[in-house]
Amino acid sequence: MPATFSVDRNLFDEVMVPNYSPSAVIPVRGKGSRVWDQQDREYIDFAGGIAVNCLGHCHPALVTALQQQSEKIWHLSNVMTNEPALRLAKKLVDNTFAEKVFFANSGAESNEAAFKLARRWALEVHGEEKSQIIAFKQGFHGRTFFTVTVGGQTSYSDGFGPKPGDIAHAEYNNLDSLKALISDKTCAVVMEPLQGEGGIVSPTDEFVKGVRQLCDENNALLVFDEVQTGVGRLGELYAYMGLDVTPDILTTAKALGGGFPIGAMLTTTEIAKHLKIGTHGSTYGGNPLACAVAEAAFDTVNDAQLLAGVNEKAQQYVAGLNAINAKYQVFSEIRGKGLLIGAVLNDSYQGKAKDFLNAAMSEGLMVLVAGASIIRFAPSLVIPSEDISEGLARFEQAVASIVNQ
Repeated sequence: MPATFSVDRNLFDEVMVPNYSPSAVIPVRGKGSRVWDQQDREYIDFAGGIAVNCLGHCHPALVTALQQQSEKIWHLSNVMTNEPALRLAKKLVDNTFAEKVFFANSGAESNEAAFKLARRWALEVHGEEKSQIIAFKQGFHGRTFFTVTVGGQTSYSDGFGPKPGDIAHAEYNNLDSLKALISDKTCAVVMEPLQGEGGIVSPTDEFVKGVRQLCDENNALLVFDEVQTGVGRLGELYAYMGLDVTPDILTTAKALGGGFPIGAMLTTTEIAKHLKIGTHGSTYGGNPLACAVAEAAFDTVNDAQLLAGVNEKAQQYVAGLNAINAKYQVFSEIRGKGLLIGAVLNDSYQGKAKDFLNAAMSEGLMVLVAGASIIRFAPSLVIPSEDISEGLARFEQAVASIVNQ
């Protein structure tokens, strides 16, 4: 029977837990880098579902994969394996440093698996004293209690009782800060190869190579959280490939499924063997539907021409944002890499990133924030040049509306 009630923003307040505060706009369909709301108003998508929709909305390859798999088999449980999971795992292994894959449903779950594996590896190889995990301030690794505690933002982890222990935080891009904490009791150092939620901060070459060296010197595993940076976002299949540093464990999600929930943890055979039968699991991890869609997304993104196009599109964004800034003087810096770009608000507009987001929405453009003073852009990797131009024109109107208030 059709609903006899109105499906609008007010219904959210009535039936949903209030941990989100969504926009009044409710998109109902999308195609490429454009979406339409309930009133059929069009928006250009520079947000990408927070770096998830790597191929935009309703990409034919993903639609076809989902339709075809939906008529075969949906779910089995991990009492059995399935063809899409095995095909996807093989492609992940063949195209990265990794030799083994564990599938989950999200970035948080992939990180949870990585942290548990690191602890188990350290326990079995070095003993129970080697349990410290070091991450970085302003880092973000998910919302489970373990991952949010490893993440370096206490505003997300405070208020839920005693936290998981033996976790420390160094300063990103500060090697001395890490040196002061790391020891032979450290089992893993966890880092994003570009901090996303923490402000679109790229690592220096000295820093990322220094982290790898310190891990080696202290027999600690290096875990790269590539949930946001992976699957083409920075112009490489995975960001580590452009840093000349190889992690021991890598986590991937978001763009891996192109919008269908899936995550994965990648590692070596030697490390993976410590997750013996029964030590970890996931009801939906390796789900045939998710893996079929992710395989199509991975195949599409893992293309030299597409990846080269990411950096070309990034140049168009940076040039456009700099041109806007030349007129309106609102940004102190445009930073990031590939199609993960941050426009940092200057002193006159500190704390007003959400105002710019709302103004953009009013102009028919979807953007993101990364903290209170950075506007974040994470569009489709295949967004057409004309959509970038039109979106930037709308963004300029939004900027003008705030500057001229």
